[in-house]
Amino acid sequence: MSKIAFVFPGQGAQNVGMCKNFYDQYTVARHIFEEADEALGFSITKMCFEGPEDELCLTYNTQPAILTASIACAAVLKQYDICCDVAAGHSLGEYSALVVSEALAFADAVRIVRQRGQFMQEAVPVGEGGMAAVLGMESERIVEICNKVTAENGGIVQAVNFNCPGQVVIAGATAAVDSACEDLKAAGAKRVVQLPVSAPFHSSLMQPASKRLAEALAQITIHDAKIPVIANVTAKEVKLSAEINESLIKQAASPVLWEKSVLNMATDGVDTFIEVGPGKTLTGFTKKIAKGLPALNVEDPESLKKTLEYLKGGKINES
Repeated sequence: MSKIAFVFPGQGAQNVGMCKNFYDQYTVARHIFEEADEALGFSITKMCFEGPEDELCLTYNTQPAILTASIACAAVLKQYDICCDVAAGHSLGEYSALVVSEALAFADAVRIVRQRGQFMQEAVPVGEGGMAAVLGMESERIVEICNKVTAENGGIVQAVNFNCPGQVVIAGATAAVDSACEDLKAAGAKRVVQLPVSAPFHSSLMQPASKRLAEALAQITIHDAKIPVIANVTAKEVKLSAEINESLIKQAASPVLWEKSVLNMATDGVDTFIEVGPGKTLTGFTKKIAKGLPALNVEDPESLKKTLEYLKGGKINES
């Protein structure tokens, strides 16, 4: 019997028009978008489908938009009786995983991630923080160089996203990130790419966001999860409401242990990974982390068809 993991994308997966085909073809997807619009008090649907792109890419819009599109995709899968045994999400995507596990109500989640985006953006003034992707270097060496730069320069730079073998993202104060990038190149990194983001997400500079997020989370109900969710901060299962709450608070200012999360799921018997939501970034990571295991994705009717054919070998009916 196959053990399926749903994995949900984080910020950066957004694109204007995402999930519109599902919205047009599936009532369940349409209902998700309508619920998001009602919860937020404005049309995230219009922003997802029409943009403008610069508005969609603002962090406090991106986060509810991706969550909404991801849950719409999950609703379509559920219509075909495709559910998961465990769920995980990259950063923002962890909230999508918690909705699917029924630990968070969708309306609460979409409001919280909009606040989360605002908190994270406001934690560090624009221009004072940055991020960069480091390719082709061992994670231990990256951590060592970041620690050295932090100690010498006084500005914080940290490894914050351990995505897959050969890809780690660093974040911190702008000058410290710039300095670390130069040192990493000199130490043999294959490539170092500055990322077009406006804040040092998941670094310790996000502590103000974590504090504000804790206050916002206290205003909603978090339930025990009906299926396990793999937490970014530990790469381990969380199911109880208290540990989910603690994990979400820590997550904003802590590294995302994605590579370890996927490895742990594979070790625990997951033999099929399905990225649910816009983009294929996590599918690419999975192929590098859990080599040989199926890595599928569902973001539109074409990818849905391929996934259903793989899982069920049956004919697809739209409704």
